Amino acid sequence: MLRIAVPNKGSLSETAAEMLIEAGYIGRRDPRALSALDTRNDVEFFYLRPRDIATYVGSGALDVGITGRDLLLDSRSTATEIASLDFGESTFRFAGPPGKFSGLEDLAGMRVATSYPALVGDFLARAGVTVAIVTLDGAVESAVKLGVADAVADVVSTGSTLRAQGLEIFGPVILNSTAVLISAAADSVADQTRAGITTLQRRLHGVLVARQYVLIDYDVPLALLDAATKVTPGIESPTISPLHDPEWMAVRAMVPRADTNHVMDELYEIGARAILVSSIHAARL
Repeated sequence: MLRIAVPNKGSLSETAAEMLIEAGYIGRRDPRALSALDTRNDVEFFYLRPRDIATYVGSGALDVGITGRDLLLDSRSTATEIASLDFGESTFRFAGPPGKFSGLEDLAGMRVATSYPALVGDFLARAGVTVAIVTLDGAVESAVKLGVADAVADVVSTGSTLRAQGLEIFGPVILNSTAVLISAAADSVADQTRAGITTLQRRLHGVLVARQYVLIDYDVPLALLDAATKVTPGIESPTISPLHDPEWMAVRAMVPRADTNHVMDELYEIGARAILVSSIHAARL
């Protein structure tokens, strides 16, 4: 039975649970439950603090898990990232008082506050910069104003929270993070477990494809078919079917969701008609 770690709270929790349900697994009926058994799919889910998931998976206590790339790296676990899940994006940057820092070298000997001491410490070590790490559990942006640090390293979205505390961003990006699927080291995974992980990975990839693409159907005059299919080449190639009128063809293809309206506009200008778009609920490519 495959043992899967799932975030029990935080920004990753809801989307991870939604993805697993869309992938055909059961959901947690009781939000207080610590585990859930899915006998149909031969898996058991364990709902854990996101920060702990990499440790459980790396130790071999659990087979696979969903967590943030930042949390994986900060844990220094032996677990490995096997797939990006394209949600929960975040960017880590340094920030300090305006004009005080221009680059990493200015941090030498300073105090840097962060909730990710290993991640930030390893980054600075690779850059050859020695600092005193001040570990905080939240509200990192207040550390400079309260006098416990000279600079901070934290998640940045627009930077407005840091600016509100009188800080400015400087230096390189520490990490671009996202939700990831992780497993124990490959040489420690049994064949049966590896098969279950492959199925999970394939299903989650199918969910990502379904979210990123739509199906587009349209009718187009035979004389314009080549021009239209250049706009909608599909994954391997579009599906083309004859209509009752031999001068018209029906076409079906997958297109990126973000391009949907631009593709529809272009097809209509070419001469396609009856252009319809459908959502994809699941996919295997």
